[in-house]
Amino acid sequence: MLLTGWLFDVYEDPLDGLAVWLLGDDGRRRRLRQAFPVTFYASGPEARLKAVEGFLAKRSPAAQVERTERCDVFAGRDVPVVAVKVPRPADVPGVFRPLERAFPDLSYGDVDLQLSIRYAAASGLFPLARCRMEVDAGGRVLAAEALDSPWDMDRPPMPLRICSLEPDVDPAHADPRWLVVRCGEQEHRLALNAPRAMLVNLRALLLRHDPDLLLAARGDTWLLPWLIDLADQWGVDLPLNRDHHGKIGRRKERWYFSYGQLVYRGEQVLLAGRWHIDRHNAMLWDDYDLEGVLELARVTCLPVQTSARVSPGTGISSVQMLTALRLGVLVPWQKQQAEEPHSALDLFAADQGGLVYQPKIGLHRNVSGLDFVSMYPAIMVNYNISPETVSATPRPGAERVPELNLWIDRSRPGLVPQALLPLLNRRVALKERLAGLPHDSPEYQLNKKRASALKWLLVTCFGYLGYRNARFGRIEAHQAVTAYGREALLCAKEVVEEHGGEVIQMYVDGLWVKDCPADYPSLLDEILARSGLPVGLDGVYRWVAFLPSRVHPRRAAANRYFGVFQDGEVKVRGIEARRRDTAPFISATQLAVLKILARHADPQDGLPEAWQALRQRLDLLRRGRVKLEDLLLAQKMGRDMEEYKARSPVARAVAQLQAAGKTLKPGQRVRYLLTLGHPGVWAWDLPSHPPLASLDIARYEELVLRAAGTVLAPVCGILESQFPAYFRQHASPHEFDRYTSQALPGAAKALPRARGRAPASLPV
Repeated sequence: MLLTGWLFDVYEDPLDGLAVWLLGDDGRRRRLRQAFPVTFYASGPEARLKAVEGFLAKRSPAAQVERTERCDVFAGRDVPVVAVKVPRPADVPGVFRPLERAFPDLSYGDVDLQLSIRYAAASGLFPLARCRMEVDAGGRVLAAEALDSPWDMDRPPMPLRICSLEPDVDPAHADPRWLVVRCGEQEHRLALNAPRAMLVNLRALLLRHDPDLLLAARGDTWLLPWLIDLADQWGVDLPLNRDHHGKIGRRKERWYFSYGQLVYRGEQVLLAGRWHIDRHNAMLWDDYDLEGVLELARVTCLPVQTSARVSPGTGISSVQMLTALRLGVLVPWQKQQAEEPHSALDLFAADQGGLVYQPKIGLHRNVSGLDFVSMYPAIMVNYNISPETVSATPRPGAERVPELNLWIDRSRPGLVPQALLPLLNRRVALKERLAGLPHDSPEYQLNKKRASALKWLLVTCFGYLGYRNARFGRIEAHQAVTAYGREALLCAKEVVEEHGGEVIQMYVDGLWVKDCPADYPSLLDEILARSGLPVGLDGVYRWVAFLPSRVHPRRAAANRYFGVFQDGEVKVRGIEARRRDTAPFISATQLAVLKILARHADPQDGLPEAWQALRQRLDLLRRGRVKLEDLLLAQKMGRDMEEYKARSPVARAVAQLQAAGKTLKPGQRVRYLLTLGHPGVWAWDLPSHPPLASLDIARYEELVLRAAGTVLAPVCGILESQFPAYFRQHASPHEFDRYTSQALPGAAKALPRARGRAPASLPV
């Protein structure tokens, strides 16, 4: 029997090898079975490999053992290995663990790989692939082939049935009273105070609609664990799993450091035969939501439930492992390669990172933003940078890295460039498509989410190249990439200046040019010809303001700016509206003021209106017309409570929650309100709300003025730190036009007037 449809899911079946779910063209969801033997490898001295063969013959007779060769990228050649083939994926731990304990001195490869990645490498099928399967009468897959590619630009949408589950309130803040269930166009509200009736009704809805995806709010950290326990308590068979043979997967919460930040990941609940995604526990859901998750699943070959929850770093690592399997390269179980020895002078030259050019503080008009397209991934592909191609010793025909005593072998393609090339090409194709679509079209939004998901994969590939625990990471390759990046940016600067433009800012992979020549295509083509890397026009700003450091007001902050493109679109970086710890009311106020300025070719023309809008927002705050939720500040708990030496606001809020019997873990966000008196904060997730009269309105006003000053101070020609006092002096509208004669000492008072308006920028 031939079946066609979409590959929905693949996971381990202890008896048959694999459970394969097919979403058929006929609308049926089928659970199929497939035999799938798994092979891993051991390498080392010849005598030890012979001992391995004897050991496995006695301990694991079901495993097939043979001698072969496999490519080791770090050795730079094929090495002799013992290939151990076990009949089912479930058998791997029972064979490998005794072997590793008996031979800890050997190197092992292809051991702990995600099953879906093995399946994709062996069969050519990937998650959500259009496929054709030959199946026998017992539901066993005899043969399968893919009918499309993960890189196809246009493909028919997968007909998913989605059911959303959501409590009426955040359970961390208050006890929910209702469970809101949406299946298609229908919405149901199930009362939680009658648990058995709620479970019976939910069971009926799941059986009637048979959803492919349960899209839940707090599903991992509260809802599904609570439903599972409640169903056990009341003896209700709740069909969360579609696969009656499968178990509900539970993964414990964890926390880890990433780029200096402590990250908390809540418990995970994974279903069999059905997907479950928790919007609040999914990685970067706010950035690319479900369409981005599906894109990641296709290109990384990770299961959809996994791709929703793991970091982009895990995704790019999966792409590299998939490429290695297809090329016959060993994926190391535990990487044992160390950094090559370098002199102190070499280390000083190599460990410089990306090039940052201090911007000129203040407001600038007619500025063009030029960005290298995925600079670091493009460098890896263009210059063939990979762990096995980089060497600290010269090789015949190798190319020297600029400024460094490192050489790149370009005679054969490296593993990392081969893994990145299709991702890079797809993202470039998506960006080209986006450029020709109206921003309000559904197709634009769809492709934008896909491009965003790919962007995060490509961004993290550079970090993983130097990550010591990455399977294919090597610090020398990481250093080579930054060296080529610095060279490319300087090359672009030279080209711009030769064409008469003035570079006012450079930051790692982009540069801002004042009075850029109008012939952009020839300029970009020349940068490409000289640097070897594609560069694009991010946009032309009507005006852009580069901001100073708050600690050192006379020193520029490299990535803290805001600006308005010619089409009126606003771009902000490094200001309050971009920070997750800013209260929503404060972010909204800052953006409201900025959007008023953005409506004008000269931002100074928008100052009276922006001033009035700020006064109105402050009036709402003072009169208690702002919802408490919009005043919440949120900070991460950076350490265990016992490790806090200073009683910061977040530490005081955590102490309140602990006193109320709630447990928080490092990396979790703590929400709180600012209040009068001691202790000065009120944790939002306490059982009760603070009295409205206890809110510290004066402190909130300072925060609002500080955020507004970020965007208004450069236009007014004063320092950000002076803005709150300056605003209070000139809060009356009829005094606004006379403010330059009364400005604070040392600020706008000494600046020339421009048609009765504030000067454009502050002299530095």
